[in-house]
Amino acid sequence: MTDQGVDTLLLSVGHDLPYLTGYEAMPLERLTMLVVPRDGDVSLVIPQLEAPRVIEQPGVFGLVPWGETEDPTAIVAKLASGARTVAVGDQMWARFLVELLPQLPDASYRRAVDVVGPLRRVKDDAEIEALAAAGAAVDRIARELQSGAIPLVGRTEAEVSAHLSARILEEGHDVVNFAIVAAGENAASPHHHAGSRVIREGEIVLCDFGGTMAGYCSDTTRCVVTGEIPADIAEAYEVLHTAQQAAVAAAEVGTPCEEVDRTARRIITEAGYGEYFVHRTGHGIGLEAHEDPYIVEGNDLPLAHGHAFSVEPGIYVPGRFGMRLEDIVVATDDGPRPLNASDHLLATVDG
Repeated sequence: MTDQGVDTLLLSVGHDLPYLTGYEAMPLERLTMLVVPRDGDVSLVIPQLEAPRVIEQPGVFGLVPWGETEDPTAIVAKLASGARTVAVGDQMWARFLVELLPQLPDASYRRAVDVVGPLRRVKDDAEIEALAAAGAAVDRIARELQSGAIPLVGRTEAEVSAHLSARILEEGHDVVNFAIVAAGENAASPHHHAGSRVIREGEIVLCDFGGTMAGYCSDTTRCVVTGEIPADIAEAYEVLHTAQQAAVAAAEVGTPCEEVDRTARRIITEAGYGEYFVHRTGHGIGLEAHEDPYIVEGNDLPLAHGHAFSVEPGIYVPGRFGMRLEDIVVATDDGPRPLNASDHLLATVDG
């Protein structure tokens, strides 16, 4: 905050709050706000009825409960009085900011991610092991998919998605974040919503799934083919596999994020599939499924020890097929550490 000239940090709902305090606020119309002045005591302004849920941490923050007839934004404004530059969390409800603006008329505002982001994107050893445990759990499901233990042919995408979701919970996750299942031409839509489309013989099936376990997220994508692999799919997947492995290897400490993206994109483009790679190569992961650092052109941030992110190039040919291959990777001083170890080749299953 001192380096960036921020006088007060205001964090409401979202993951910055539990990262700093251990408390995750419910997304209510009743305001919860962590007020962090650059100089002075930190206060957690919270509805009185929610206060019993907080594990108090004296010396870290003080609790300021407010009653039903009080104006919580006025309490926040008083605590932030005199601040000229205020950083607010990305997920703060607009209604609270709108109510606060006239109460701090001399303040200018900026994003809190500029302050908290550099802290959150560098994972410590405990965070990395939490990510690794979550990754190992979804790997077990991916291996079931690749071995044919999860039936595909004759089931709808939605039925397979529900199967994956149940397995994510059985493997120790607390929440399912997503379970994308896309068959054949539907796989050309990167974030396809699994529906009533029945999976058939002789087509590719893309499965991208993950959840949250002990606070940290998992995310992996594997593709299988129900039966013999068509020549055009085999050719494209070989390019995809080469690009993904090269991008993982490029994710060394000190390498700019955009260079990892370029590595994957260069291989896919040179093979003639460049127009079909329509998204960034990766996103950071931790308390959220998508967070800093983003592996994309224009992000020249050098990777640092403890950065955790996905490497997931894709090839999507409209009306025909789509494919993606995704691992979570941690940049370390000993080289890139992939957290997903299920087979990277294109598996064939009987259905």
